[in-house]
Amino acid sequence: MGLIAPLAALFGLELESVAARARAAAVLYGLMALFLLAAAIFLTIAGYLALADLFSPIIAALILGGVFLLVALALYLGTLLGKGHKRRDLAERRKSSESAAFLTTAALTALPVFLKSPLIVKLGLPAAAITAIALIRENRGDD
Repeated sequence: MGLIAPLAALFGLELESVAARARAAAVLYGLMALFLLAAAIFLTIAGYLALADLFSPIIAALILGGVFLLVALALYLGTLLGKGHKRRDLAERRKSSESAAFLTTAALTALPVFLKSPLIVKLGLPAAAITAIALIRENRGDD
C-alpha cells in the first residue's frame, strides 16, 4: 500500500475507491476461477462416463489419463521452446551490444590518429556522418 497511495494521489484517485475496485475484482476473478474449475471437473467426469459407456471403465480411465499426459507434455514442450527462444534473443542482444561497444571503443581510440591527416578530415568526416545516418536508418527499419 505504500507505493499505491502516492501513485493514486498522483493520478487524482481516491485510495479507498481504488482498493474497493481491486478487492471486488479479486473476488470476482476468484469466483470465476472456482466455477471454471468446477466446470472442468464435471466435463472430465462426463467424458469419463461417456468413454466408460463405450469401453470398459478401466479403458476409459486409461484413455483420459493418456490424454491428460499428452496435454501436460505439450505444455511442457511449449514452455521449453519459449525459454529457448528467449535465451537466443538475449544472447543475440548481448552479442550486438558487445560488438557495438567494441567498435565504438576502437573508433574512439583511432580517432586522434585519423584527425592528424588533412585528407581524412576533409573526406572522412562527411563519409563517417553518411555511414552513421545510414546505419541509424537501417536499425530503425528492423523495429
